[in-house]
Amino acid sequence: MSLKPQDVVVALKLMAHPNAAWSYPKLAVDLSMSASEVHSSVRRATRSGLLQDNDRHTPNRKALLEFLVHGLKYVFPAEHGGLTRGLPTAHAAPPLRDQFAPSDEPPPVWADPEGTVRGQELEPLYRSVPKAARADKQLYELLALVDAIRSGRARERELAVKELRSRFG
Repeated sequence: MSLKPQDVVVALKLMAHPNAAWSYPKLAVDLSMSASEVHSSVRRATRSGLLQDNDRHTPNRKALLEFLVHGLKYVFPAEHGGLTRGLPTAHAAPPLRDQFAPSDEPPPVWADPEGTVRGQELEPLYRSVPKAARADKQLYELLALVDAIRSGRARERELAVKELRSRFG
């Protein structure tokens, strides 16, 4: 059973709200996935060690952080597209946005018809990421930090790793 990108999205959603009660149907609605996709994602993430094998499938913080920092960009590399309208990600989104001076380069964005920023498309980990991120600020920030690791330059990656470490405790 191989890990899929949506498994990381599910694990990050659970990490964003570690004490929240959840169910497969609720996660499915929150992430714009089917309940069976969420169930399969939880099973794969648990089997791979990103989630703990307990009743609540809580995130295995240490393993998840290690995977995000050292493995994610190799397993699910960033794919860039052309200019498009979308939702800012990576260093162009919170919490990294304020740590960088404005640039003439177009910011990385997830293509999104409801987006307000024109930038260079960065393929999200899963197709429903922009919609899920708009609805959940904590998840949005974690996904943007992950994209900074997947696609950023050395300084962007370094700041993203530092921020993730502080959030993961």
